[in-house]
Order: sequence, then C-alpha cells, then structure tokens
Amino acid sequence: MSGPRELVAPFVVPGPSGVAIRARLRLSEADTAVLHEVGTFLGSLAAADLAVRSRHGTAHDATVWAGRKRALTSSTSSRWAGSITKAVNDQWALGRRGQMAEMTWLRGQITSIEARLARPLRAKASKAERLPRGYASRVEWHAKSRRLHALKDRLVTLEADWTSGRVRQVRGGKRLAHLRHHLGDAGLNERAWRERWQAARMFLAADGDSNKRLGNEAIRITHTGQISIRLPAALTHLANAPHNRYVLDATVAFQHRDEEWKDRIAANRAVAYRIHYDAQRGRWYVTASWQRTPVSAPPLDAALARGVVAVDMNDDHLAAWRLDGHGNPVGGPRRFLYDLSGTSQHRDAQIRHALTRLLHFVRHSGALAIAIEDLDFGHGRTREKHGRNKRFRRLISRFAIAKLRARLASMAAEQGIAVVAVDPAYTSRWGAQHWQKPLTTKARKTTRHDAAAVAIGRRALGHPIRRRAAPPRTHQSDGYGHRTAQAGSGTSGREETRPRDPGQRTGCVGAGRGAKAGDQHAQHRSGHAAGHGFWQQDPFPLSP
Repeated sequence: MSGPRELVAPFVVPGPSGVAIRARLRLSEADTAVLHEVGTFLGSLAAADLAVRSRHGTAHDATVWAGRKRALTSSTSSRWAGSITKAVNDQWALGRRGQMAEMTWLRGQITSIEARLARPLRAKASKAERLPRGYASRVEWHAKSRRLHALKDRLVTLEADWTSGRVRQVRGGKRLAHLRHHLGDAGLNERAWRERWQAARMFLAADGDSNKRLGNEAIRITHTGQISIRLPAALTHLANAPHNRYVLDATVAFQHRDEEWKDRIAANRAVAYRIHYDAQRGRWYVTASWQRTPVSAPPLDAALARGVVAVDMNDDHLAAWRLDGHGNPVGGPRRFLYDLSGTSQHRDAQIRHALTRLLHFVRHSGALAIAIEDLDFGHGRTREKHGRNKRFRRLISRFAIAKLRARLASMAAEQGIAVVAVDPAYTSRWGAQHWQKPLTTKARKTTRHDAAAVAIGRRALGHPIRRRAAPPRTHQSDGYGHRTAQAGSGTSGREETRPRDPGQRTGCVGAGRGAKAGDQHAQHRSGHAAGHGFWQQDPFPLSP
C-alpha cells in the first residue's frame, strides 16, 4: 500500500503586477447619447474583427494583425484600431485556454468513467491496487455508458476546433445570449434584456500610451477629472472640441489611489481606461488601470521571522490561528465569517470584508506572513470523484477559491504582509488528529478547521504537524537532544522549572506554599543559602 504523497515545499506568493480603480460617472442626457452611439459603433467593429480573427485560426501572424488594424483605421483611428485588435486577440486567446481546460476535463472524465465501467457492480474501491469502486446499480451503469459516448463526441468536436484554431465565442457572453430564450425564468422582458445585451456588446476601452499626453490618446482624463474622447472618423460630427474630440460635461473623482493615478498622468505614463454601462443599476462607470513594477517577494525565512497567521479557507468562514516561530499556537482561534450566496457583487463584498478583518488581525498580532493552502478544485467538482454527494459538489463549485486567493495576495501586498502557500495534503486530517483535542478546553471548543489552521501554519514554518518528534535512539530524554519539537535552543525560560500543580483535591495553593518552587537552592537543603542549621559543619579553612 502506498504511503502519503510527496509534499511540495512552501513558497511565498508573488504580489500583483497591476492596479485598477473605478469611479462612477454622473452623465447628462447628451453625454449618455454620445457614449451609447460611440460604444455601439466600436462594438460592432469589434464583433466583426473577432469573426476575422477566428477565421484565421492558428495561421494568424503579425502581417495578418497589421492588415486587421489597417482595415479598422479607415473608419476609426489608429489608436482605436490598436485597442480593438488587441482586445480581440486577448478574447481569442482566452477562448483557446478555455478549450484546453475543457479538453483536459473531458479526458479525465472519460478515463474515470471507463475505469468504473470495467469494475463489477457494487465493487469496493481498492487503494492498494488503485482501483475505483463500481457503480451501485445496473441503471446507473447504463446511464454512465450513455454519458461516456456523449463526452467522447464532445471531445472529438473540441479537438477539431483546437486543431483548426476556431473558437466559439460571442460578444456579450453566451449566458446572456441564451437568456433571450428564457426571459420568463429570469424575470425579464424583451426590452430589459435588449438593454443588457447592447450594454454588454459596447466597446469603450483604450490602452495606455507612454510618452503621450496624460498617458492615453483615445480616452483622456485630466487631474481635475475632465474626460475627453477621441471620436472615430465616422462619428466626427459629434465633436464639441478641437481635434475631433468630445468633452463630457461630467467629471470623475477617484477615491482610491488618487495620488498614484495623478502621479502617473503628470509624468505621461501609460494608463488604460474603460467606460462601461451597468444596465441593471442604470449607472455609468470608468475604470483606470495600469501596470506597476513587480515587488520582489521576500525570502521565506524573513517572512516567517515573527511567526505566522495560518488560515484555513472554508465555504462560510476563514479559520485563523497565530503561531510563533516554533510552531506553538498563541492565543485563541479567530473566525472571519462571510456569505457566498446571492449575486457576484454581494459575494465579492463579503470576501473583501472578511479579508480586511483578517489583515487587521495579522497586523495587530505582529506577524509578517499569512499561511494558506495552495488549493485547486479544478478536478474536485466532478460527479465521478464524489459520486452522488451532490451537496458537496455544489459546495466546492461555489467556493470562490481563486478569487479569494487573488484578492488576498493583492490586499496583503498593500499592507506589507507576505502570503505563504503550502501543500494542502492531509492538513485537515492530521490537524484534527494531533491538535484538535489538546487545544480544546472547557472554555474553548476547537473545531476541525481551527486544528487544520495550526497544521497549515506548522507546515509553513517547516515543523512537522505532529506535536512531538520521534524519541532518541537511547531511552534517555537528553541523550540526543530534547524530544519536544516546539522550543528552540535559544528560547528564554526553556530550562526553568514548571509552575507547581496545586493538585486535583482543593484546586488552590495555600498561603506561602510553592513560593520557592523556582529556587534551585531550595531543592538541596544541605546547601541552601537562606539559613544555616546548628547541625551543619562549617567548611574547613583554606589556610592553616
């Protein structure tokens, strides 16, 4: 029987390399009409360019890209043509990555189903021989056989698209496109859906230009918040300013990173802008984004010099515990709750609020690092892995582990806190085995998640998860060093006597009792310096 798998060494998660800030636009009717017309026009060009890019497939090169830009420049401008073609290339590349991920998932599903179909009905799994369990009934076996053929057909179609370089995408999103046929279930009418559809297909995004005025030529925002847009060649009749520009009546004020943004536009450094319309709220927004110089991650030893705050990420809360440099839990466990139900905006706000409270706790504790598990639920959401446990599969599917980890790395970098990722293998099992019961008291109930946090922290610090190391070869406690794996050789107080135990009878210590428990002289009565008995003989003099 094979033992535990080899663990990956802990590492420091690199910080973010980009910044994005957003602010609301309060537009007049004239500004709204102009932005709608410009966004719809540029969106139609982006949709047509996506079709062209998809037809070229893998044969696309720099020459074809230049031809696409020339075709768009005649009706827009060189800046808008560059932004459109780059956005289309990124969308095509995203579709290709999605195809690769889906093919990997399909192959894994097909392999798993074929292995289980080859087993007898109701056969038990065998870890020693690495054999999966069989299906529970003949009906389930037949249903899985049909599903196997359907998955193979999907894989054949997907592999053909991958070879030809074809991506099946639609501007605005497939989900919103399919919603058109289920308006009743979504509680929408055709007019509301049409408004969302047009807003999703608009294109009002411009890449930054270094050494250009205010860092962008197509969409320009001054330090006072004035916004101007370079109109496409086909819409120059809408201009109200020189050089075919339209200046909005509304101004914008960024509340977050305002000084950093002003420093960039003052130095004419590249800043990308995106103007978008939220049809559900009926609001316009502008997003500014730029790249920053990546900050080198600190060494692992330096990040863990003051201990670590270990975090076990769960579906409804973060279980955190502070550990010192020797792997000992300090204080009590902390739990930061959040709710992942509802809309995506609600879930994002819940995660952000929980992480903010976690970072406050880390900063007040004095630690310089947060230890988390390097989780990946990509292969854990399948029905073949968890069988009929549909509730658990849904729990894993809605667990926003990627978003939580990315946001934690971004927010921690701003606070100067390092994020250390560890191998997630056996942390919950070994944490509960070695730490849940010892850390449980009458006043504190330690959960399995709290114990897992301790296991995560000890793995990040390089200590074994179990509470004590193996005994020495000789059956002597100090023959080859101490048995405890917690206290280091330089720890203050490690050789002091333990405090006196009052016992289980009275639970208290009488007056004057135990006062000399730490006095080493008192343990040897004949040599105690506190007093001199008449029965003790004086030492011989050194001189005659």
